[in-house]
Formats: sequence, C-alpha cells, structure tokens
Amino acid sequence: MTGILVVNHFLNGSKFNELHAHLISTAKIMNIDLSLKTNLDLAVNDAKADFVLFWDKDINLARRLEKNGVPVFNSSRAIELCDDKAKTFIELDGVVPQPQTFIAPKCFFKSDMSAFVTQAVEILGLPLVFKESFGSFGEQVHLCHSFEEIINLVTDRPFILQKYISESSGRDMRLEIVGGKCVAAVKRENKNDFRSNVTNGGTMTPYTPTDDEIAVAVKACDTLGLTFGGVDILENGMVCEVNSNAHIINIMNSTCIDIAPLIFSEIMEKIK
Repeated sequence: MTGILVVNHFLNGSKFNELHAHLISTAKIMNIDLSLKTNLDLAVNDAKADFVLFWDKDINLARRLEKNGVPVFNSSRAIELCDDKAKTFIELDGVVPQPQTFIAPKCFFKSDMSAFVTQAVEILGLPLVFKESFGSFGEQVHLCHSFEEIINLVTDRPFILQKYISESSGRDMRLEIVGGKCVAAVKRENKNDFRSNVTNGGTMTPYTPTDDEIAVAVKACDTLGLTFGGVDILENGMVCEVNSNAHIINIMNSTCIDIAPLIFSEIMEKIK
C-alpha cells in the first residue's frame, strides 16, 4: 500500500520534523510506503497513491486531491470545519455543550465592531475570550477584561467572542478519538496562563476520561466528519475546540500510547 503524507511547506522546526519522521517510520513498520510531500510540492502536481494523510490545513489542496479520486484523511470538509472556530461552533451547536459564543459579522476590511462588541459584552460579561477564527497552539486567543481590550484586538480577520469558563482556567482534557473510539487522553494544566496549551507552557498528565466526556468527544468528531481528531473538553464538560491534526507526539510522551498505528489501521480499514 502506498500513501502520501502532506505537510505544510512553510512550517518548519524540530517539533514538526519529529512528528513527520514518526508517521513515516510507523507506516513502514505497517508495510505502508508513505512518502512526504509538502503543499508546495503538490501545488502544480497530482498525488498518486492509495491514500493521503493530510497533516495540514491547505483545504483547497485537500479538496483538489479528493476531486482527483484520492482518499484524503481527514477529509477537506472535516479539516475546514475544525480550522475555522466559527464553523466548528455552528456545526456543533445543539449537538454537544459549548461555551456561549458570538461570531463577529463579516467585513471586508478593518471595520467598527463597537456595536457588536458592546452587545456581546452585555450578554457574555467580562472577562470574555477573544479568538481569531483561524489559529493553532493557542495563538490568537486572548482573555479580555475590558471593552477596550477587545476593540484593540480587532483587525480585518474574522473572530469570535466566547464566554469565559473561569472554573476551567488553564485546565482542560484532550481526548484523542480514532474511528469513533477514545484511544488516549491527557489532562492539561497551565498555572501561568488561562490557555492550557503545552506550547504556551502547559503540562500534561495521563487522564482517564468519564463516560460522558468520551461520549461528547466521539459525538463531536462524528459530527465534524473526523476519522481521527483531538477534542479539548473543559472541566464543566463543554467542548472548547476540536483539532483535525493534533500533535500526537506530546500525548505519546505523556501516556506511552502511540496513536500513529491506530490512525493507519483505521485508514486501511476504510479504503480496503
């Protein structure tokens, strides 16, 4: 069996290289010839393989590969829904519990959002969480204590405003779901930041999720169409975010559970 691991040409560093090398070596053990290609490599070329493991967010490329008949995991639609925090919220609204959220109205350049922010603050209260709709590793996420703080963060980029869940400040649970099953989980904690991300100084420890937490995480992944994904759940049981290509090395180091072979097994099951 042949596969292509698609990664972003413009993201470099040991963190990414370690993950890519691990996926390729795992595939080799499982008799999968997995070659690495960047989104730049495939920008003007077709992919010829039994499947693509798409560890990027270049949705247009993922969709083009699908249109050419190559099975892509996760699918372009699933990646798109997870990449855009506004779309994630809408898709999961009424399906799983989430913090109360308002999506900024669309604008075509930096605009006066004071009326929207005023209404959101009246309903959500302060502090509240400002999130740009696109971002990873906790970047572009801010805890705002005033109207002025929010306004100063507004640019021409889309954003959401979310109710601050104080009891889960700096803490959440990451549940890794593969093929509709929870295969690993960690508790993340950051004593110096309201964001729990390890990239921002947080730590993680192995965690045994409750049946309710597993059910919520599985439902979120099923609703978003994910073959595999990482679901962040707050301590009150609400879904914070869903990741279409979570960094599985950190979880492996914490739990000693290697998710990579489970992902490949699920892919092989789906395309056989």
